[in-house]
Amino acid sequence: MRNNKTCILVADDEKEIREVLCLLLSSEGYDVVTTCNGSDAVELSCEEIDLYILDVNMPKMSGFMAGAEIRKHFDAPILFLTAYSSESDKVMGFSVGADDYLVKPFSNIELLMRIKAILRRGRIKPEAKPEDNDCCQLQDLTIDLNCQSVSRNGEPIILTYTEYKILVLLISHRKKIFSLENIYQSVWDENAISDSAVMMHIKNLRKKLGDNSREPKYIKTAWGRGYYVD
Repeated sequence: MRNNKTCILVADDEKEIREVLCLLLSSEGYDVVTTCNGSDAVELSCEEIDLYILDVNMPKMSGFMAGAEIRKHFDAPILFLTAYSSESDKVMGFSVGADDYLVKPFSNIELLMRIKAILRRGRIKPEAKPEDNDCCQLQDLTIDLNCQSVSRNGEPIILTYTEYKILVLLISHRKKIFSLENIYQSVWDENAISDSAVMMHIKNLRKKLGDNSREPKYIKTAWGRGYYVD
């Protein structure tokens, strides 16, 4: 948040796209920061940025590399813009911490819908547990529903908004098995993504939690059916 406005950083090497997005987003009331390469996007990253929109194919540093660097320090959502539409490219984007992925050319209306959905997911408070506490436990994990944070024995675990929402979804419905379709319908709302992308988010979440996929401690796999927590 900057100047009491939601702040969006746009990084794209095409001047026309930067200018159009700046005009479009400013007209919607967003504070916009623009740059033409990935390296500068990393330099400009800060706590005030609420959303990063990164083109994948940029000079000096690709959007994927910039996103990975930004994600090391900040958990604001990342939306990739790219001309590449293959499954492997999308999985690559989600593997570095993306929250959404939009293929060029795209309509302004679709972009605005994606942005609003991403920001809404970050602001919505998750459902309370049956105990109706502000915090809930999953073994040695503590999930603070007010601060939207996760910690283990007092040590914070940095998750993206999407990873956090998936974790809270599972914890809020213990022992319920969520299929990949169930997860993206619950977390992404109207934005359905591929099964591979959901699995990549689960993989990233498990890695951050220190969970072993073969003998998971937190997020269990119901083979052929989905995921759950005890």
